[in-house]
Amino acid sequence: MIPSQQYRFLRQSARDGRSINPQNASRWAKLHLDPWLLCFLILNAILGLMVVYSATSEDSGMVIRQAISFGVGFVVMFICAQVPPKVYQAASPYFYMFGIFMLLLVFVIGEKRLGATRWITLPGVGSMQPSEVMKFAMPLMMAWYFARKPFPPKFLDIVGALVILGVPFVLVALQPDLNIGLVIPGIFVLFLSGMSWRLIAGAFAALAIAVPLLWMFLLQEYQKKRILTLFDPESDALGAGWNIIQSKIAIGSGGIMGKGYSQGTQSHLGYLPEHHTDFIMSTYAEEFGFIGVFLLFSLFTAIIIRCLIIGMNSFHNFGRLYAGAIGLTFFFFVFLNSGMVSGILPVTGDPLPLMSYGGTAVISMLAGMGIVMSIHTHR
Repeated sequence: MIPSQQYRFLRQSARDGRSINPQNASRWAKLHLDPWLLCFLILNAILGLMVVYSATSEDSGMVIRQAISFGVGFVVMFICAQVPPKVYQAASPYFYMFGIFMLLLVFVIGEKRLGATRWITLPGVGSMQPSEVMKFAMPLMMAWYFARKPFPPKFLDIVGALVILGVPFVLVALQPDLNIGLVIPGIFVLFLSGMSWRLIAGAFAALAIAVPLLWMFLLQEYQKKRILTLFDPESDALGAGWNIIQSKIAIGSGGIMGKGYSQGTQSHLGYLPEHHTDFIMSTYAEEFGFIGVFLLFSLFTAIIIRCLIIGMNSFHNFGRLYAGAIGLTFFFFVFLNSGMVSGILPVTGDPLPLMSYGGTAVISMLAGMGIVMSIHTHR
């Protein structure tokens, strides 16, 4: 039987037994940091702060708060990089249980915003979204689960993985928030573990059959309206379709070179809602144009490829699965947000990684990158 591409990803990775002589290690290796990935992340952070400054009409207070979030995130990333991967592998179930606890806490002390109860306020921490914590814990738990199983996984192993994915997904859906981005990291781990293509095709077929049931019993009215307006935004141009229409106008008006930094009209005149969070890509495209978007996507691509390379060169299944899943998850959120603002995907409310305003998402993403660096530098 010919092994799947995902299985080759694992089999062709570096083998155990190699190690780095500490005396010959570079300064970066001694710090347990990957210079390429660190450089790409710093460039992304600088660009993100620039766009937030422009999108918030030069609100220095919001930029300072975002800069503090990046500062905390990079410190957390450095700390996470110092911890050997075997520690994360052993602690993964505890991270997962803590994430479940935080999701349950939403039903007790959660704050209702925009029709959903997704946020909690903790003393000394401030407002946070527990689902972002689970996005950090989910790939760890799934990598821990499959690292202990033979490759490719058996059917019962896949069923167990789906249970692990399903519990937090149901808790978030009850908020209500159909946050598919919560389970995507786990799905990528499942994919990289060598899941049979027949099972993947069967899963898509089952999903297609379940779509009518999801539409009738799971989706809220505002979620149904988002999907319907995706195909015909003009049907409710002043309501649900407003965001997509204004986003398209902002992106199209940027042209090749853009209108110039802080010269965007859709965001600065208030036509584009959530222009510093969900629709920050539209703000960026209006000001920097096609060339700016191309450079930003090149930076995103560099981050994704570096994570995948680190996964390929890892010496253990846990590291290969986690680093590969983080790279693919980063790609997914870039694709999801870009598709949302350009009108080819429904409005989901998922931020653009390391660009959209929001501290929890920034810190969670940088913490995950710190674990990727740990996987790269610890042999």
